[in-house]
Amino acid sequence: MKTTSELTFETAIEAVLLSNGYVKHKSKQFDAELAIFPEVALSFIQKTQPNVWAKLETLHNEKTGERVIAALCKWMDTHGVLTTLRHGFKCYGKTLRIAFFKPAHGLNPELEARYAENALGITRQLYFSTKRPKDSLDMTLSLNGLPIATLELKNPLTRQTAENAIHQYRHDRDHREKIFEFKKRSLVHFAVDTEVVHMTTRLAGGSTYFLPFNRGRDGGAGNSPDPEGRNYRTAYLWEEVLERHSLLDLLARFLHLQVEEKRTDEGKKVKKETMIFPRYHQLRAVREIVEASAVEGTGNNYLVEHSAGSGKSNTIGWLAHRLSNLHNTSDERVFDSVIVVTDRLVLDQQLQNTIYQFDHRQGVVEKIEENSRQLAEALENAVPIIITTLQKFPFVSKQLLKMSEERGEERSYLPTRNCAVIIDEAHSSQSGETATDLKEVLGGEALRETAKELAEDDGESNLEKMFRSMAKRGQQPNLSFFAFTATPKHKTLKVFGRDGKTFSKYTMRQAIEEGFIEDVLKNYVSYKTYYKLLKACEDDPNVERKKAARALSRYMRLHPHNISQKTEVMVEHFQNYSRHKIGGRAKGMVVTGSRLEAVRYKQSFDKYIKKKGYEIKSLVAFSGSVIDDKIPDKTYTEVEMNNGIREKDLPEEFSGNEYKVLLVAEKYQTGFDQPLLHTMYVDKRLAGIQAVQTLSRLNRTHPLKEDTFVLDFVNDPAEIQEAFKVYFDGATLGEEVEPERLYEIKAELDESGIYRNDEVEEFCRVFFAPRKRQSANDHKAMNAILDKASARFEDLQRSAEEEAELWRGKLHAIRNLYAFLSQVIPYQDSDLERLYIYLKHLALKLPKRKSGPDYQFDDEVQLEYYRLQKISEGSISLNEGYAKPLDGPKEVGSGMVREEAVPLSRLIDLINERFGENLNEADQLFFDQITEAATQVDAIRQAAENNPIGKFQLVFGEILESLFIERMDLNEDLFARYMNDPEFKSVAAEWLGQQVYSRIPKTVLYEKN
Repeated sequence: MKTTSELTFETAIEAVLLSNGYVKHKSKQFDAELAIFPEVALSFIQKTQPNVWAKLETLHNEKTGERVIAALCKWMDTHGVLTTLRHGFKCYGKTLRIAFFKPAHGLNPELEARYAENALGITRQLYFSTKRPKDSLDMTLSLNGLPIATLELKNPLTRQTAENAIHQYRHDRDHREKIFEFKKRSLVHFAVDTEVVHMTTRLAGGSTYFLPFNRGRDGGAGNSPDPEGRNYRTAYLWEEVLERHSLLDLLARFLHLQVEEKRTDEGKKVKKETMIFPRYHQLRAVREIVEASAVEGTGNNYLVEHSAGSGKSNTIGWLAHRLSNLHNTSDERVFDSVIVVTDRLVLDQQLQNTIYQFDHRQGVVEKIEENSRQLAEALENAVPIIITTLQKFPFVSKQLLKMSEERGEERSYLPTRNCAVIIDEAHSSQSGETATDLKEVLGGEALRETAKELAEDDGESNLEKMFRSMAKRGQQPNLSFFAFTATPKHKTLKVFGRDGKTFSKYTMRQAIEEGFIEDVLKNYVSYKTYYKLLKACEDDPNVERKKAARALSRYMRLHPHNISQKTEVMVEHFQNYSRHKIGGRAKGMVVTGSRLEAVRYKQSFDKYIKKKGYEIKSLVAFSGSVIDDKIPDKTYTEVEMNNGIREKDLPEEFSGNEYKVLLVAEKYQTGFDQPLLHTMYVDKRLAGIQAVQTLSRLNRTHPLKEDTFVLDFVNDPAEIQEAFKVYFDGATLGEEVEPERLYEIKAELDESGIYRNDEVEEFCRVFFAPRKRQSANDHKAMNAILDKASARFEDLQRSAEEEAELWRGKLHAIRNLYAFLSQVIPYQDSDLERLYIYLKHLALKLPKRKSGPDYQFDDEVQLEYYRLQKISEGSISLNEGYAKPLDGPKEVGSGMVREEAVPLSRLIDLINERFGENLNEADQLFFDQITEAATQVDAIRQAAENNPIGKFQLVFGEILESLFIERMDLNEDLFARYMNDPEFKSVAAEWLGQQVYSRIPKTVLYEKN
């Protein structure tokens, strides 16, 4: 028996819905066998389609209603209720509609009138069963007599929660009842209490899968209390989502049947059908963006930061469809075309299938899979939704010109059209030069007119092409950008955000807490490699420290003993632990540091697995071909090492039961979704966004997946935590670059005399010459102009190499800064545009950096000692620590640091001191803490920014002692040795000084992350 409190909860919901256009339907009006309200359905048809009804009535007389209902139910059983609602049903050759949805514009009063006739019904305590007549649903919502949604309501004050409602749906509701049959009747089921909402679109007994349908609280799961303390936390469900116009909109433009081809455990391909109902954050994002676009029109940016697992593909599909039909308040179409920029192969088919379900029209979506001409034709024909890659845009103008010449015209640009550009996975690549080509193509005739006006205002009519190059960098008034990413960089936030902020956000925290993705840092094990190298050559040659250190590191990483020891750890761990996960279907990934390492690991894995007789098969993924310097005549390819499996077939082969481990080198570390991936073995340095993207390959959920596992041979857990914290609660902007810095660097470059202003002018005159005036000698002329500056740079390089490399660094700095800032700030400075174009081409002509020899130590060095040891195990918590903001471009070192030559034996000693068998982790941690603290001291930073290493060490040594004193309690033994042993103090201070100096920015621009 239901409590008064729960009935009061029902009454409160009912009152809101009745005040928003719903009408009451009594349970006795419901036909449990047909699972509809037949009288309501017939009333709607008679009222909205009297002419068709009259024709049917002449054929069937008093049996008309009976036969219409029979035809309706048969149609729903065959085609599903959603298709029937959208497109009607056939009755004796006549098409009848059982619902009318709101048109995209208000130009058809008849459609508006029919839309107003929709009868949304609410029924409390619906007795739905023919088998168990006493069973009832707390609340059922219907549209024109067809049940659409059911709700089970619970009140926590009576110790009943949404979990009890979920249990009721799973165990007390027979999913074989007609009202619950998948696709055929009710489309969504809500488990609701006063705190949270869960929903499902398919009842399947005990295996029914419910999803959270909550707004979020403080960036996490759940719902925030009503700020005025007057309403339920879940009131948004009936006040907003189930409101009359909202529910009709959901049925018309959101719900759709997703059909995927899956492999069974036996490897057979089967079709899996899922009714997609948007999650709350998806619904909110699409609606808010569409509403803003209708009001704001074109020329705006919208950045959507939605975590992995947020259902981004569906969100993009809904948004693309809505934007393609969007009209403003004056009933004018906002966008002529919607261009979806993506590299994902699956998105195009998904978009086409989804959008066809909405309006049953072919040709609405076109995927550009052939060439740039196909893209040019689609743009010219204003195809409603175009799916393409960014890389095709640089060639569109040439194709447009060819097409116009074929028609006897001469035009290399589009007419001015309003376009919505949806960017899937927006990172800094979308803010680079290729993205400006997209803006130039879509800017069309309007961009050319703008460039013409700018050129005339500057008295440079003959350089209109240059002013077009300048104008295309900024925001175009006829283009709106809708950028999606889970991991925005600083550039992404600046170029696509509004005041550096996202338009819509769904955080990693909320996705994890709601169970849409796994917490990949929950089980994280770190190993450390300790080794000792021995100089094997008779002489002791001098080597450059950095280059030699990299070579020694490579020697160590590729050493057979190192690879064999790690292989044993990984294979034994997978055999004894991971392979039993996910119902025995779990898979592992090995992330290697290079293509050659991937080859060596593949060989080592196969050899060890064969030796042990384990039933584990591996695949390897790397691009191109690899030559092993141990066997110079042998070339390895991915296909050959995978026994002929083609590259494009590898993901599907890996998804089957045969292969369990995938070894990768710079592949499958982004955009690879494999729910069976459980364990990752990391033997590669990861940092920042790359760490997040790589480890997130594990985060896809699976019904049998309870956890994930990371075994890391290389990275510091603290650095991994720092990388993830940036995106856990959503990215924020940090320090900004000052726009005036562009002019400061320009002045420094101008003063150097490497190039001259007249050379810049002359180069741009040739480069931007109108097409008709270009001659065969133009290429020769541009090279000759650039050669002058290149020769001066080479002279400087011979006499003052460090100064030359500093100048090169400034060249790259101003080039990168301008490419970035010109998209954020409307400079309208033709001098900067000229210099940018000139320097971009000069950079390609400058002689390369002089570098020392490439070292190979295979014969000069031997491995004397090796130990692989687990140093930490447990969870990396993202609720602790702080998130670093995303800083803009800063000034750092020239990129050209000349190391003093050191004897090879001394370098080996230094490495052994760092990684030797007597190294104490507590000691190393203490040194790392000192180093980190020192980089935050203003006096130390200033000294590093403005002085060479020698002068810096003097300042650093004076401050270092106070840093030791402040942390003496953390390591008393090291503190005592530092204070009492002068030799130790000197060595430690020098080593720490070098570490700190290398970490502090100095003189050339770079971008963090």
